[in-house]
Amino acid sequence: MARRSAPEVNAGSMADIAFLLLIFFLVTTTIETDSGISRKLPPPQEEDIVPPVLKEKNIFVVELNKNNDLLVEESPMQLEELREAAVKFLDNGGGVGDEACDYCQGDRSTSSSDNPTKAVISLRNNRETNYATYIAVQNELVAAYTTLRNREAERLFGKSFVQMEKDLKDVNYSGNKEALKEDIKKIQFMFPEKLSEAEPKK
Repeated sequence: MARRSAPEVNAGSMADIAFLLLIFFLVTTTIETDSGISRKLPPPQEEDIVPPVLKEKNIFVVELNKNNDLLVEESPMQLEELREAAVKFLDNGGGVGDEACDYCQGDRSTSSSDNPTKAVISLRNNRETNYATYIAVQNELVAAYTTLRNREAERLFGKSFVQMEKDLKDVNYSGNKEALKEDIKKIQFMFPEKLSEAEPKK
């Protein structure tokens, strides 16, 4: 009696189905991406350049200790008060002569910053500082700069600095983008973001 051969299964269509399932999976799956902080790093400095000498009154020291306590100029402060304190420091305008500020609306105290272009905010933290607290403090300091830039942009150009930056990125903006860039640079020059982040302490 002749031996019957086992029937073969055509697996060609199985490969097509597997390939289609793979494509479906790739198209429908959302891949998680890590989000970070938007920061523009300063250009590398040449070694032979001597850093400028800063007056003590032009430095606003903000510190976070290992217990996440906020210290401003060595005095305890609540996070909610930090933005207002930073605005007051930056907008003081206590300089005279070449260092005078004609657009500042602060107290013009001789014991605080001379000019927003000279003022530096120094943020220091401990290695054991909570990351979320550090970011919250950093956000408040950046918001202080934004507050002052918005004020001057409204005074000079009739719209906020935030809106000006949005207009610059807007592909449908009908105005003159070159003139807008110059206006943005002018506001940034008036209140330059000088936020120094020191090496964390142990």
